[in-house]
Amino acid sequence: MISLYGIYILKVNIHTLKNKHGLSASFITYGQRLTSLRVPDKNGDFTNIVLGYQNPEEYIRNEPNYFGALIGRYGNRIGGGQFSIEGKVYKLDINQGENHLHGGINGFHSKTWDIKHLKENKIEFFGVSSHMEDGYPGNLNITVTYTLTDENELIIQYRAFTDIITHVNLTNHSFFNLKGAGIGTIENHVVKINSESYIPVDDAMIPKGNIASVAGTPFDFRKPKRTGKNIDDKNEQLVFGQGYDHCYVLKKEKKNLSKPQFAAKVIEPSSGRTLEVHTDEPGIQFYTGNFLSADKNGNSFIKRGALCLETQHFPDSPNNPNFPSTLLSPNELYTSTCIYKFGLAHI
Repeated sequence: MISLYGIYILKVNIHTLKNKHGLSASFITYGQRLTSLRVPDKNGDFTNIVLGYQNPEEYIRNEPNYFGALIGRYGNRIGGGQFSIEGKVYKLDINQGENHLHGGINGFHSKTWDIKHLKENKIEFFGVSSHMEDGYPGNLNITVTYTLTDENELIIQYRAFTDIITHVNLTNHSFFNLKGAGIGTIENHVVKINSESYIPVDDAMIPKGNIASVAGTPFDFRKPKRTGKNIDDKNEQLVFGQGYDHCYVLKKEKKNLSKPQFAAKVIEPSSGRTLEVHTDEPGIQFYTGNFLSADKNGNSFIKRGALCLETQHFPDSPNNPNFPSTLLSPNELYTSTCIYKFGLAHI
């Protein structure tokens, strides 16, 4: 697995998964990126609902970007770009202010991946992140499997193991617009999040270390609510993120902790499309595309033109012992599952 950051000419393989209902999901080997996801609306018309580029080389020309990519070794932010394990300090790549974001400049989003298995409805990528790559200890072996089922689910299954204790937090960074990629904003998308609390951040978007109730705040999505209803409220947290860019602590049924559970649902009223998210992760990052803009080639991605629902552990967990641990030891197997399920609303 090699980094291709800054190289503009390369061979990128494209593979498209299909199910019996006509849904399709296309991936490229650069960053394991989901470049197109075509699902029907209430009239049976298929449209791509994820942001991305038609030309794979544009992903490289416009780095850093995370459209549809695998994120690692650590999804989200690590404060100060460092952590300690067993008394030893590890300094990471600093790529957002004084902090580390999404694995750094040469994170998993900027690498080409090998394909292990390929079927009509399934693709499996694998690779190795070497010891001290981007500052992380351990040789990390990673396998990610994407399956498009006949139940209209895109199932993402992550597996990893290491030879030295390290931190791991993998996620997918697809940007969804259920009206269709590039069609307006997501402010009329109706969102429900299965969460009673979220993680407040400072002005650099680093967790303050506490967990706060959503009750009585703009962050309350326990009942379905338009994304845009409170997005511009004069709330310090919304000002810091210029909208929603926060991790929600998911409510779990204790009897099913090891299985994917309902995390969130999105309804787009005009098309009728719906998206449900299920995961076994403790959190989900809700991001409303607040920093989308024109890229280096003049492609226009409008502010709030898509939203992300990234299943993951909490940001900056390595520096917050009160958060669920992201440590992975040599005798353990890292596993994580995210299910994106597509349907139509009965409205």
